Amino acid sequence: MDHTGLWEIFSPMKVLYSACVEPVCREYGVTRTELDILLFLANNPEYDTAAEIIEIRYLVKSHVSTSIKALEEQGYLRKVYRPDNKKTAHLAICERAGMLVTAGQAAQRRFFEILCEGLSGEEIAVMQHIRGHMAANIRNYLKENEK
Repeated sequence: MDHTGLWEIFSPMKVLYSACVEPVCREYGVTRTELDILLFLANNPEYDTAAEIIEIRYLVKSHVSTSIKALEEQGYLRKVYRPDNKKTAHLAICERAGMLVTAGQAAQRRFFEILCEGLSGEEIAVMQHIRGHMAANIRNYLKENEK
């Protein structure tokens, strides 16, 4: 089996995704990491802590911390502490971020439309199933081989 075909698609996909979301970053004056954090929170409301963002998205802790601080300063994000746990900050998207999040999600949809152009619904479902399986394989390997 030739594995290079799979490997060679990752870089162009990243370039395409950047081409789709960078105009949103420029328009709203946010960094790519800041937009990624907002979109992650909007798209995955069940994961709302910095630790979860770092773990699930494999982002660098210092980058996430810096981006969260910047998003707070811009009024796009706020920390919420629950009465039963005053140590863990849960992240909440502020109303001010609404148009930014909407524009970012539209850019994500455009990326997916370009990526999947000409594919049937069945092919897209298979691709999503395979992507999920591969992501689980990666997480399991990394967890088992932590140092």
